[in-house]
Amino acid sequence: MYGDEATVRKILTELGDTWAVVGLSSNRERAAYGVAEVLRRFGKRVVPVHPKAETVHGEQGYASLADIPFDVDVVDVFVNSELAGPVADEAVAKGAGAVWFQLGVIDEAAYERTRAAGLEMVMDRCPAIEIPRLG
Repeated sequence: MYGDEATVRKILTELGDTWAVVGLSSNRERAAYGVAEVLRRFGKRVVPVHPKAETVHGEQGYASLADIPFDVDVVDVFVNSELAGPVADEAVAKGAGAVWFQLGVIDEAAYERTRAAGLEMVMDRCPAIEIPRLG
């Protein structure tokens, strides 16, 4: 298990409300779009990160984490496992407090690197499922 209940709770309630969602575009059919909507309902600022740099849910998008001109608390990753490790490394470089790999996104080496850098991390879970459980 990559992310115990205490870590999940900490990321969702203590580490800040600015979430960069990597892979979020204006495509309503994609899971990232719906998850971003749930995060917003729970008070999170959701910043889209996608090569198209589209505005989503009223928030300006950026092509990369490095392009975001302000601090990011959590990086939520909606890319396939092969691409996720470099995104985790970018999150460390950006100074994020946590990285969250979505359901099905697993990279054990990235998990170890990210934790060793001092960030909290969860893999293979969905914040839109977890946040309503917090009560």
